[in-house]
Amino acid sequence: MTWSRFKDYFTTYLFIIPAFLLFCVFSLYPFLKVFQLSVFEWDGIARSMQFVWLNNFRTGLFYDASWWVSMRNAGVITLLAMTLQNGLALMLAMIVDREIRAKNFYRVVFYLPPVLSGIVVGLVWNWIFDGSHGLLNHALTTLGLAKWTHAWLAEPSTALVSVAVIHMWKGFGWGFVILLAGLQAIPRELNEAAHVDGANEWQIFRKITFPLMLPVFFLVSILTVLGTMQIYDIIAATTNGGPGYHTEVPITRILAAMVGSSRFGYACSLGVLFGVILLAISMVQLRISKWSQRFS
Repeated sequence: MTWSRFKDYFTTYLFIIPAFLLFCVFSLYPFLKVFQLSVFEWDGIARSMQFVWLNNFRTGLFYDASWWVSMRNAGVITLLAMTLQNGLALMLAMIVDREIRAKNFYRVVFYLPPVLSGIVVGLVWNWIFDGSHGLLNHALTTLGLAKWTHAWLAEPSTALVSVAVIHMWKGFGWGFVILLAGLQAIPRELNEAAHVDGANEWQIFRKITFPLMLPVFFLVSILTVLGTMQIYDIIAATTNGGPGYHTEVPITRILAAMVGSSRFGYACSLGVLFGVILLAISMVQLRISKWSQRFS
C-alpha cells in the first residue's frame, strides 16, 4: 500500500469513526445489554443481579396473562389497520392517481397526519372523544342521537376501537404514499389497452392493477404490522393502557414491568420475546410475498 492510498483510507475512516462510535454506544451496546439483562433478576438500582437463566421468559410465556392481553390488543389494532386503514389508503391513492383537479393538494393533505406528533394527535383526539365535553358526543347530541354517546376512551367496550381509530387516522398516509407510488409505476398503456378492449374498472383492477401491485401490498402490510404492533405514543396520550388492561399494548406492558414494578430483567426478556415475535411475523410475510410473486 502506498502512502497516498494509506492517507485516503485514513481520511475516510476518520470521518466514519465518530458515527460508528455513536452507533456502538447508543444502539449496539443497549441492544446487546437487553439480551444480557433478560436472564437476570434486577431492580435497576442494586449492584448485584441474580442469574435466573430462562425463568423470565418462562414467566412471560406461561404465567403473565396481562402480557398476552397486551398482545391481543395490539393484534386487534393491527387487524383493523391492515383492513380499514390500508383499504382507505388504497382507495384514496387510486382516486388521486387519476387526472383530477388539485390532486397535488390532496397528496399533501393525506400525507399530513403521519408527520404530526403522535402525542399531539392523541391529545386532540382525546378532546374529540371526551365523554363530557367531546366534539363527537356534542355532534351526536345535536343530531338527536344522544343515546349513542359514550365516554369513548374510558369505557371498556369502546376504548380499544377508539384508540384504533386514532391510530388509523394518523397512519393511513404512509400507506397512501407507498401505494400511490406503486400505482404510478404501472404503465398507463396497459389500462388504456384494457379500456379499448372493453374492460370495466373492476376487471382492470383485478387483472392488471392487483397482480402488479402485489409486492407493494406486501410491503405496506409488513410496515403496517411492525408499526402498529409497536404503537405507544397514542396510547400514552389517551388511555395509558386503561381502563384496566383494555388498551394495554406490548410497549406499555414492558414499561410497566420496568418502571412500575422495577423488574428490569423481566422487562428486557419481554422486549426480546416481543422482538422475536415481530421477526417471525415479518419472515412469514416475506415468505408469502415471495411465494405469491410466482403467480403474479
